[in-house]
Amino acid sequence: MAHDTIAERPTNRLAGETSPYLLQHQHNPVDWYPWGEEAIARARAEDKPIFLSIGYSACHWCHVMERECFESPEIARLMNDYFINIKVDREERPDLDQIYMAAVQAMTGHGGWPMSVFLTPDLKPFYGGTYFPPEDRHGMPGFPRVLLSVARAWKERRQEIVASAGQLTEQLQAIGQVPPSAGDLKVDLLDNAFRKLSRSFDPTHGGFGDAPKFPHPMDLKVLLRHHRRTGDPHALHMVRLTLDKMARGGIYDHLGGGFARYSTDDRWLVPHFEKMLYDNALLASVYLEAYQATGEEDFARVARETMDYVLGRMTSPEGGFYATEDADSEGVEGKYYV
Repeated sequence: MAHDTIAERPTNRLAGETSPYLLQHQHNPVDWYPWGEEAIARARAEDKPIFLSIGYSACHWCHVMERECFESPEIARLMNDYFINIKVDREERPDLDQIYMAAVQAMTGHGGWPMSVFLTPDLKPFYGGTYFPPEDRHGMPGFPRVLLSVARAWKERRQEIVASAGQLTEQLQAIGQVPPSAGDLKVDLLDNAFRKLSRSFDPTHGGFGDAPKFPHPMDLKVLLRHHRRTGDPHALHMVRLTLDKMARGGIYDHLGGGFARYSTDDRWLVPHFEKMLYDNALLASVYLEAYQATGEEDFARVARETMDYVLGRMTSPEGGFYATEDADSEGVEGKYYV
């Protein structure tokens, strides 16, 4: 019996979109809407909560959740029965990504992609997370259980949900208010930032915190500026150790150039193979500043190689830049590299 080709598979409302990420989901059995008045009006008319899923085309865990959840007819049926489902490409709508990421971080203490947010019909967030597996796994609730729990809460505890969503929205609006100019940045704030970075610094492998370990280029810039302002040798030591360990580790592509998104271990050895334009632009700048501060040629070399990678692999024929390079090839994370 012949299998259907991709062209013959049914499509949903995302089929008319131009975003590569949204088009990746056009054959899901989920009744996806793009962000817009049609979806919002239906949620209000049917008095249903909205499930908002935000990601981008090169996101590995977005691919995983699609395969495990959004391509499942059983899970799609739950989504379609109880929710109005909206897909957003964060590279098309960074404004929505910023708003709802702040909400997820406020509710859970962390964020990431895919971002999974449940909204009232008037777009106020009341529950959220990131990746959910298809069944309970490693301490995470399965997505079907999440869907049924949220649907039950919406039916049985509506007033509580609406009140909580309103309070969260007010808090986020207050945080987002731009304060009047307060003059120059106070030195004690900069010193406090240095102390906090010192406490989270890994003295063995460099970087901050535990695995998964991210490069945090802006924190490294803070340390470089602190050293320039105060001459504190420990600030420069933290930068040098971190940059040296990263450049010698697997997070750095020694053949093709450029840095991966993060290391899955705390020693910078095993990368998550996705490469981001903004990470590499910021890290090239950090390595260049570190070269200026230390005169170490290896830092200049890594900066040059990183920019060569950006100008080569991440530059389009039209002259613009690609935002990301996918971790997956042929459906396998890192297959191209290993």
